[in-house]
Amino acid sequence: MIKRDVTSEEYNSYYEVYLNMVSDNIMLSEGFLDGKKAVVNFFTSIPEEKHNYAYAESKWTVKEVLQHLIDTERVFIYRCFRIARRDASPLAGFDQDDFIKTCNSNSKSITLLLEEFISVRDSFIVLLKTLKESDLKFIGEASGFPASARAIAFINLGHCLWHIDVIKEHYL
Repeated sequence: MIKRDVTSEEYNSYYEVYLNMVSDNIMLSEGFLDGKKAVVNFFTSIPEEKHNYAYAESKWTVKEVLQHLIDTERVFIYRCFRIARRDASPLAGFDQDDFIKTCNSNSKSITLLLEEFISVRDSFIVLLKTLKESDLKFIGEASGFPASARAIAFINLGHCLWHIDVIKEHYL
């Protein structure tokens, strides 16, 4: 059971805002299970008339934010997997805006997007169950910076929380 005791040598400082969203006392497995429920409950509670709403020009819609969470989770599960397997190959970054441009999320239902999120999250949860603490502490390279598998997992949790706060503040 891994707690959020990630050190600054395990991640790029850019991600600190996300790590700070996650309680120091949360266990990784608990965070992923609770986080799944929180994301599903939150997006389910958003009125349908807000699903394709963006609060300003060039900002994402609610559906696009959810798709972004899904896409990022996919990238982060891959990074976590590769690093936990001791793959020292540098892992490339990704352009989140390019992903959104091609995903057609506004034509998808919230139900389908949540099904996609649950599927990806469940896959991450199963991966984490298979990893030992030493696997999670291994440090590789992602987007040109050191990254441990556990830092990536905790960053993913905080990333979801951060975007939920943005939606609460700007969209609802």
